[in-house]
Amino acid sequence: MAALMGVRTAAACLLQSQSCGVWRGLGTSAAVLQKQAQAESPKAEGVFPVTMIPGDGVGPELMHSVKEVFKVAGVPVQFDEHHLSEVQNMASEEILDKVFESMKKSKVALIGKIHTPMEYKGELASYDMRLRRKLDLFANVVHVNSLPGYKTRHNNLNLVIIREQTEGEYSSLEHESAKGVIECLKIITRAKSQRIAKFAFDFATKTGRSKVTAVHKANIMKLGDGLFLRCCEEVSELYPKIKFDTMIIDNCCMQLVQNPYQFDVLVMPNLYGNIIDNLAAGLVGGAGVVPGESYSAEYAVFEMGARHPFAQAVGRNIANPTAMLLSSANMLRHLNLEYHSSMISDAVRKVIKVGKVRTQDMGGYSTTSDFVKSVIDHLHPHYGI
Repeated sequence: MAALMGVRTAAACLLQSQSCGVWRGLGTSAAVLQKQAQAESPKAEGVFPVTMIPGDGVGPELMHSVKEVFKVAGVPVQFDEHHLSEVQNMASEEILDKVFESMKKSKVALIGKIHTPMEYKGELASYDMRLRRKLDLFANVVHVNSLPGYKTRHNNLNLVIIREQTEGEYSSLEHESAKGVIECLKIITRAKSQRIAKFAFDFATKTGRSKVTAVHKANIMKLGDGLFLRCCEEVSELYPKIKFDTMIIDNCCMQLVQNPYQFDVLVMPNLYGNIIDNLAAGLVGGAGVVPGESYSAEYAVFEMGARHPFAQAVGRNIANPTAMLLSSANMLRHLNLEYHSSMISDAVRKVIKVGKVRTQDMGGYSTTSDFVKSVIDHLHPHYGI
C-alpha cells in the first residue's frame, strides 16, 4: 500500500530558517538545543518539502508550536504554507489550485482544521471536502492511545479508527424535492467500500493488529450499508489471519464507552467514522491529544484526529499542542525521518508523563507556550534546566 510507505523527496536547497517568531522563554535553551540536534542527528540528504495549511481557530497557533519544535530539533523539513479558510475569506479556486500544486510536489501535508460554515451560499461542498476529494484522500486513520501519566476513565487504550471519507452522507448531494422536503443522498459504492476495507486489513497486517471490526447500520439501510458490509466480508476472506467481526453503529458507541478494550481496528463509512473519532478521542483525553492522518494512493495528510477548530481559545495561548505535535511526529516517520520522529514524540510523552506541565483541557494551568518550552527541554536526554 503506497500510502503507508515512506515518501522521500529530497529538495535541492538547504534548510532555510523560518521567520515564525520566537516565543518568550525559549531563549538560550532553544539555541543550545538546536546546536545539539544538528550535532547529534544523522546528516540528511536534503530538505523535505511539506505543504502546510494552518486552518482556522487555534490551527495557526498549533502550527507555530510545530515550527518551534522542528526548528530546535533540527528537522530537515521546509514548509510551503498556504492559508485556506472560508470563515476568514481566504478560500477560492485559485488558492485550492495552489495547494494542489504544492501537494503534487511534496506529497505530504500538515493541516489544521478548516472550519466549514453552516450557512448555505450556493455551494454544498466545503473547501475542506473539495480538497480531500481532489487529492482522493479516501482513508482517514485516527490513533486512539492512552498517554502514560494522564489518567482518564479508560487507561491503556490502543485502537485505530479507519473511515472512508470521500462518499457516504458527506457526498454533498442535497436538494429540495418539494417545499419543506429536503432529500440528502448517501452514496455507497462497491469500489470505494472494497478499497477502504482492503486498506483496513492491510493496515492491520502491517502494524501487527489482530482484529478488524466493520461498523454499519445494515439492519436499517439494507442496500447502502448492506453493500459496505458485504464488501468488508468479502475482503476479510483474503486475510485469514486477521479476525473479523461486525457491529451496528449504535451498539458500537455503547460498547466503546463500556468496554473499549474489545476493539483493535474499526472500519466504517464516513458519518459513523466522524462520530466515533470524536467519541473515542473523549475516552483518552479529548481533541487535544489524538493524532490522525488521511491517505490516498499518492498523498498523505497529517492532522488532529478529532477535527475541532477550538475557536473560543484563539489568541488565549491555552490550546493543547499534543495532538498536532504527535501528528507531526507521525509525518516525520512517514518521511522515514525516524530519528526526529522518535525525538519529538518521546519528548511530548515525557512532558505528559511527568505531569508538571498540563494545559487546561488536561486539568492544568499551563499555557501553550509553557507546554512547547517543556517539550523542547525534553528533546534531548542530556539537557535539563
